[in-house]
Amino acid sequence: MLYILIFVFGLCVGSFLNVAICRLKTKEPITKSRSHCPKCRAVLKWYDLIPVLSFLIQKGKCRYCHKKISWQYPIIETSTGLIFLQIFNFQFSIFNTIYYFLIISFLIIIFVYDLKHYIIPDRIIYPAILVAGIWYLVSGIFIQNTSYELRTTILSALGASLFFLALVLISQGKWMGLGDVKLAFLMGLILGWPNILLALFLSFFSGAIIGIGLIIAGKKGLKSQIPFGPFLAGSTILVLLYGHWLITCCINFLYGL
Repeated sequence: MLYILIFVFGLCVGSFLNVAICRLKTKEPITKSRSHCPKCRAVLKWYDLIPVLSFLIQKGKCRYCHKKISWQYPIIETSTGLIFLQIFNFQFSIFNTIYYFLIISFLIIIFVYDLKHYIIPDRIIYPAILVAGIWYLVSGIFIQNTSYELRTTILSALGASLFFLALVLISQGKWMGLGDVKLAFLMGLILGWPNILLALFLSFFSGAIIGIGLIIAGKKGLKSQIPFGPFLAGSTILVLLYGHWLITCCINFLYGL
């Protein structure tokens, strides 16, 4: 029963994240106005806002204007519910669980927003960095992280961000943007050492595979722009959840060569 409640809670958070993603673009207040259809602007009733279920009942269309609703909504809701369930399954302390819920929410917004609009919003990345920074300061005092762990975390964040800043400067912004620099700093705070290396490797590897696939499929050209934030955010989530297992697999693979 508890697992069901966590999953439903994740669905509700995912619904809120969809609102945040939409209103970041339109610059509407995220929490002060009622939910409405982005196409006909009709104010939605409570039964129009049930995560996933309303989408299915209404067959993916707005109840009022009958225009199609983006599949983004049920996908983000379901994904958030499943990720929250996975985090809860790790049986962290209540404070760790809340922290991971917050960080995952930030990363999901970054993933989707950059994928759609090719930009990482400062309104999300700065609060995320603040939350991660405060967490490590507090954890060092109350959870007794060693000074070595805290020091390597800061160095991981600085090292990753400086690496991306170098790419921005060398390419004059053609390869990366400053949003990626900020996201790399956040990744270092979240993952620490050596997980940051694994996340960066997965980001570049998956980005290369997807990029080549899009070029072969004719969807992109050699000079086409592909947002890198989704690969960074997605790899961070993956390593945050399965980093230890992935590192173990890599080590076993290298020993087997």
